[in-house]
Amino acid sequence: MQITIVLPTLNERDNILPLIERGLAALASYRAEMLVVDDDSPDGTWQVVADLAAGDPRVRLIRRTAERGLTSAIVAGIDAAQGAWVGWMDCDLSMPPEDLPRLAAALAAGADVAVGSRYVRGVRDAGHTWVGRAFSWTINMAAWLLLDRRVKDYTSGFILARREVFQRIQLHGDYGEYCIDMLYRALRAGYRVMEIPYVCAPRQTGQSKTATHPLGYVIRGWNYVLTILHLKWQPLKELVTHA
Repeated sequence: MQITIVLPTLNERDNILPLIERGLAALASYRAEMLVVDDDSPDGTWQVVADLAAGDPRVRLIRRTAERGLTSAIVAGIDAAQGAWVGWMDCDLSMPPEDLPRLAAALAAGADVAVGSRYVRGVRDAGHTWVGRAFSWTINMAAWLLLDRRVKDYTSGFILARREVFQRIQLHGDYGEYCIDMLYRALRAGYRVMEIPYVCAPRQTGQSKTATHPLGYVIRGWNYVLTILHLKWQPLKELVTHA
């Protein structure tokens, strides 16, 4: 298996089937699999995937009944992945699966980590309200100023990387702050990180897991800020050797 795309889901019944189908079609020239890690979704997302997986070996399901959380779901997917290149993305169709080959092309060209980016020149974020965009821009600007300026979208969540990167870099965090931590540690460990522009689209159906009002963004944002400050003041030796 060449590529594994991990799809962490919670109540994405209406989005997951078109996402898988579009992703597999986009990666038709690769030996690819879609690995759904579902946190026992009450809406039956896991059942939709199970039915699909029964007839398509390129689709696999991990149904978690005793554990919850975005970061731990991604880690479970990485651990179970069969691909030499492993990635993940949001499952609300805000990240176009048609852009997956562009991330793969970046690895083929020599990158260790390819990041779908909303903040390189010529792209835009149409997938969030102005509050969400302001929150994201502020967090990413802080990370850019305080950490490493080689990455602009530290909270991307649209990633494809060589498996060996995750043998050295472990994911830490409760939610989206894991991405800040991972990308900065990868840079400091000497891995080549390349950003690939994409247009973030509005969620197709369902409710955002990030936040739905300003207070929610503030609550989420506190962990992002703490992560940035922790990374800023952690000695380089510890960042690399304990990644």
